[in-house]
Amino acid sequence: MKTNTHQPRNSIIRTLLFSTALIGCMTTMSAIAQAGPLENLERERAMMLGAAISPTLSPEERQEKVMRSRHRLVDHERIVIRNTDLHEENNPVTRRAFANYDLTFLTHASIEKNRDIIGHWLQELGLSTEALLTARAGRRY
Repeated sequence: MKTNTHQPRNSIIRTLLFSTALIGCMTTMSAIAQAGPLENLERERAMMLGAAISPTLSPEERQEKVMRSRHRLVDHERIVIRNTDLHEENNPVTRRAFANYDLTFLTHASIEKNRDIIGHWLQELGLSTEALLTARAGRRY
């Protein structure tokens, strides 16, 4: 009778791979859970801007995603603004975030200037509707 000597080895390898993947997932989830309020604000703002400039979304879908994200973004901005610990931090990321108020606190700044979020963001970047409409897609050399 022929015995398969590779069966125990394969199950050990599968168990090790599964354990490694599980530890990796737990580490990633832990890092996200421990992310500070400024990192969470950056992540939410990036998701909102990604939806706003996504070419795959219809205008209705884009508007819906931006509005849904806007409510979460307002909450994240309030958390960062009210966090006194962040005001006392003296690292480059925190200093830059508070120095660029109009881009960091996008929803608050757009409301203060009575503009929509995307229009405000484009204006802060120095882009106008006319410049975008006259722009050509092409390759730089």
